[in-house]
Amino acid sequence: MSDLIEGYLGKTVEGKKSRTPAKLDYLQSATGLFLGLFMWGHMLFVSTILISKDFMYSVTKFFEGSFIFNEGQPIIVSGIALVVFIIFIAHAAMGMRKLPANFKQYQVMKAHANNMGHEDTKLWFIQAFTGFAMFFLGSVHLYIIMTQADAIGPYASADRVWSNWMWPLYILLLLAVEFHGTIGLYRLAVKWGWFDGKDPKASRKKLKAYKKILTVFFLVLGFATLAAYMKIGMDHAAAGKVGERYTPTAQIMEYKINNGRVA
Repeated sequence: MSDLIEGYLGKTVEGKKSRTPAKLDYLQSATGLFLGLFMWGHMLFVSTILISKDFMYSVTKFFEGSFIFNEGQPIIVSGIALVVFIIFIAHAAMGMRKLPANFKQYQVMKAHANNMGHEDTKLWFIQAFTGFAMFFLGSVHLYIIMTQADAIGPYASADRVWSNWMWPLYILLLLAVEFHGTIGLYRLAVKWGWFDGKDPKASRKKLKAYKKILTVFFLVLGFATLAAYMKIGMDHAAAGKVGERYTPTAQIMEYKINNGRVA
């Protein structure tokens, strides 16, 4: 009964305003912070292909627990992807509370934003649109990682990007993630006053500059990384080696030495 009264009146049976919206807002901020930082870390991980195939392979094996298990266990990556997916869905569900419920509400919000000419309000619209796109694009990507965690590596990932035609989806996902993530982290810092200091206005101006720098940096890094995987996948397909897994240089050298092919 108390839930019913609170649902109709927005107050508890004691006459106090419900704290549920504030708690959900806090959880939305916490999950958003986690996902934003995770995506930056994820981008740095996949970009190791720009250094070398061996380095990307070694980092992949590290996340598979190769420091505990000899060959690593892809199921560990599946588990990590599952946890991220649950947090991702929870964040999206809480974010949907603030989206306009119908076209009339959207018109009111749009007119309000245009009349105010407030940049942060316009950023919210960009974040809402990219968040909606990510709900579909990100779900596909996370599902693939959960179910095909053993197909992560210099060649396997490149084959998925190029031969399995995932690159169009990754282009859209990259744009959505980087804009949504950097705007979201900026708005979190402003909302909770993390870097206000003595002059909040000056701090906000600096945060906007950092946001733009980070957006450009991760977009350039992301597209360079995607181009690298596409090139590897293209070469792999041309050589008729789609599906072949990568063998580290150290293992190749060891094989040659053991078989007397290297002096």
